[in-house]
Amino acid sequence: MACEVFAERWTPLILRELLAGSHHFNEIHRYIPRISRALLARRLRQLEMAGIITSAPGDKGKRGKYHLTEAGQEFRAVIDALGAWGQRWTIRIQPQNLDAMLFMWNVRRRIALDRLPERRVVVHFHFAVPAAHRGPRTFWLVLERAGVDLCLTDPGFDVDIHVEADLAAMAKVWLGDISFSEATRAKKIELSGPPALTRQFPSWLLLSRFAAVPRPISAMDLQAAAR
Repeated sequence: MACEVFAERWTPLILRELLAGSHHFNEIHRYIPRISRALLARRLRQLEMAGIITSAPGDKGKRGKYHLTEAGQEFRAVIDALGAWGQRWTIRIQPQNLDAMLFMWNVRRRIALDRLPERRVVVHFHFAVPAAHRGPRTFWLVLERAGVDLCLTDPGFDVDIHVEADLAAMAKVWLGDISFSEATRAKKIELSGPPALTRQFPSWLLLSRFAAVPRPISAMDLQAAAR
């Protein structure tokens, strides 16, 4: 019976988003872009019928907010274990799975606000992406201690830091496979701007919640260590 609730396709990702603090329909869909809106609506209804979430109606016919019930909150340990397993055992970075917009939305919600300068900082990202990649590859992050905005068009502020990066390399940094300094030494990530800000920039990125999960040592890793 538990599997009938949890093991439907997309349901673990929907629960992940609700546990991460997403409450509005569009917000949940933003972080799971490959699910259709109709299917997401159906899954949310199913979770509500199962007593996993509650919903409150929105204003003027708009979709409302979704919240986990006590039963839904108990899935946190399951989702955390699933994420740790995926970090440890799956091949996560494959060209066909790279999505610059999804990556940037995750960056947006994993910024160490308390480490930011007191003034606003604007970071312009431009990614080198696989040939088959669809969607935008240029973004602006507007960083302030009060919050972070992600823009797909120029917000009109002076840019403080420019980031030119290979998307796959940036994803490896995000997942803890390589360090930011390793990627910059390999020229997979290049920063330009005031030295004081570019030095601080890597410390503002909290990275994936699962970046610290250790991965098994492969034969290739052992050979490299021996050299």
